[in-house]
Amino acid sequence: MLFLLLKYYRLVLQAMKSRLSFLNILLPLFLVVSCATKTKKPTSKSGVKKPVVKTEINLPPKPVVQLNNIKLPEIKREFRSVWIASVANINWPSRNNLSADQQKQEAIQMLDMLVDLNFNAVILQVRPSADALYKSSHEPWSHFLTGQIGLSPYPEYDPMQFWIDECHKRGLEFHAWLNPFRAHHSNGGVISSESMVRKSPENVIKLKNGMYWFDPADDRTQDQASKVIKDIISRYDVDGIHLDDYFYPYAEYNGGKDFPDNKTWSVYKQSGGTLSRADWRRGNVNKFVKRIYDEIKAQKNDVKFGISPFGIWKPGYPAGIKGSSQYDELYADAKLWLNQGWVDYFTPQLYWPVDSPGQSFPLLLKWWNDENTRARHLWPGLNTVAVKAPNKATEIAREIDVTRQILKNNAGEVHYSIAGISKNYEMQQELKTKSYKEKVLIPESNWLTTNVLTELNVNVRKESSNFLISWNRQTEALSYVIYLKYGDNWQTEILSPQGINKTVPSFSNGKKLTTIVVRSVGKLGKLSPYKVISAN
Repeated sequence: MLFLLLKYYRLVLQAMKSRLSFLNILLPLFLVVSCATKTKKPTSKSGVKKPVVKTEINLPPKPVVQLNNIKLPEIKREFRSVWIASVANINWPSRNNLSADQQKQEAIQMLDMLVDLNFNAVILQVRPSADALYKSSHEPWSHFLTGQIGLSPYPEYDPMQFWIDECHKRGLEFHAWLNPFRAHHSNGGVISSESMVRKSPENVIKLKNGMYWFDPADDRTQDQASKVIKDIISRYDVDGIHLDDYFYPYAEYNGGKDFPDNKTWSVYKQSGGTLSRADWRRGNVNKFVKRIYDEIKAQKNDVKFGISPFGIWKPGYPAGIKGSSQYDELYADAKLWLNQGWVDYFTPQLYWPVDSPGQSFPLLLKWWNDENTRARHLWPGLNTVAVKAPNKATEIAREIDVTRQILKNNAGEVHYSIAGISKNYEMQQELKTKSYKEKVLIPESNWLTTNVLTELNVNVRKESSNFLISWNRQTEALSYVIYLKYGDNWQTEILSPQGINKTVPSFSNGKKLTTIVVRSVGKLGKLSPYKVISAN
């Protein structure tokens, strides 16, 4: 064989010199090699030829090919949340004498409605007035849960844990809403020995409307709120901690008279303090807000901290705005908190219509957006339950549109309260068919860090005119996103965390499915890494 190859090699060289056709040379070579390498048929020792047995191989379906990463289309993001108030049984539970099963059923009905309307977050009030809608060793069970301060639900369960589980099961973020300084609500029942009013009387002040308030200047007040928040974060998988607008109380709570904090004010002055009383009060609140933000970030960086202050900082900001001044009346310098980035999301309560002359929704939102120098999330609060407009559904839709125009790709809003949706069928239809027609992801918080979920193990199988796509379940996933490319066009869909498979057609609008990607969504709206799978 080697001799033949060498012989033809010489012929090739001669052909090159004499310009002979390579075909005349290579064809005999091909025949020689073929003959030389031809496999002999097997024979037995007796010389009888054995029949060749043909092995039948069952090939699997055409394998998918994993390609290098490609640029995927952006998934629309928007924060869509709702306040669910427990104080005075405004929203949940609807009464303070419901059984545990009745409480759960009410919660499930609310959550199912929100999922149907394409919401993606819930803000539940779990500490309405120095009490707890969860198991706590620091504060008593809430009167609004069981009708008696300190009395556990029957049969006993943990309401906040139930809400967290049911929210995450449906792909909803859960934010724990706390009132930091209210010690007892006037509708909060009899003040028993279990109440924090009795357990911490030194820093509690009774107001003329029957409410009791912790003095924000007292270190014990701030320490207690801090301890409660740390406890929640350490024991519960919450996505956010939320404070409302109640810092120093509104003047009408005390009959229009000044907040009676003479004791702590005197201590401050005697210690050499030089601030005015108003600046001193604002300083107390500022110290508290910064402390809570810093402590949350030190404990769990991926738990968002949000505040929903009164919608107007001061009258005249911006020009033409009229109304109350939270800066002077509640001693809340919310502009400073936003400027300093002491929040992850900021939800000013813009409870006025778009066309309100003295409290223009667009003007106020734009002003707050201009003050958002640290690029935190700005998601206004909407007065969905009682906005003054001829048609509430139409007005809320306008406000959502204005929010999107001003905030662009980082838009979002929080509706006060869920009753404005659950008790208004027209509002539900407006959201479902127009404003919230499609599912969206929570906006990312790029200044925060979290553990990104791992790449999914995705399998694709051809079935007749469809493809069955399946993947492994990730318990930490809040949802999954599937990307499908038909021809040159991408289609995307956000799927429930309960689903781990999806059947999709091979063709859409006459275009063939060519590319498949599936990703999981974890904390802070972070998408997992991915591999691109060819469906060809």
